[in-house]
Amino acid sequence: MSEKNEMITEEEATRQVLSIVNRMALLHYSFAKTLVETLGEKKGKDLTRKAIDFYGKQVGKQVKEKTLAKGLKNLLENYQEDLPRFGWNIENVVVDGEPRARIHACNLAKAWNELGDPVLGRLYCHMDQAKYTAYNSELECIHVRNTLDGDPYCELAIRTKKK
Repeated sequence: MSEKNEMITEEEATRQVLSIVNRMALLHYSFAKTLVETLGEKKGKDLTRKAIDFYGKQVGKQVKEKTLAKGLKNLLENYQEDLPRFGWNIENVVVDGEPRARIHACNLAKAWNELGDPVLGRLYCHMDQAKYTAYNSELECIHVRNTLDGDPYCELAIRTKKK
């Protein structure tokens, strides 16, 4: 695309987003695989988790800063979505009175499954816990379901921590 204000279709925007999502999946896989091969399975996975936790905290801090900059409190209802609109099939559902996000098509998981290593890919998913905790330490994120664990979709519950 040139620098002029050129309009693209939703289909093209989705294709562009999915291209970078696939690259991110490959980047995560490459780092995780290299760490496991270099340090051994336990140390490699532990270091990958540490890096993913750090990454999630960075994302959560950015979302918090954007929320506060709008004059809003960093409450769950003010959480500013950090995923692109295109390329994700997210459904908001209520299960047993609790609001949840259900992701029907995770292209990160698709890439890791195609690479034949959903276990290493699954380590990436822990960024969600770190992200929400960094946004607001009173919140917790639970992966109720995850396609990388064999579920038909991913389902996240974001709730206030029990005291």
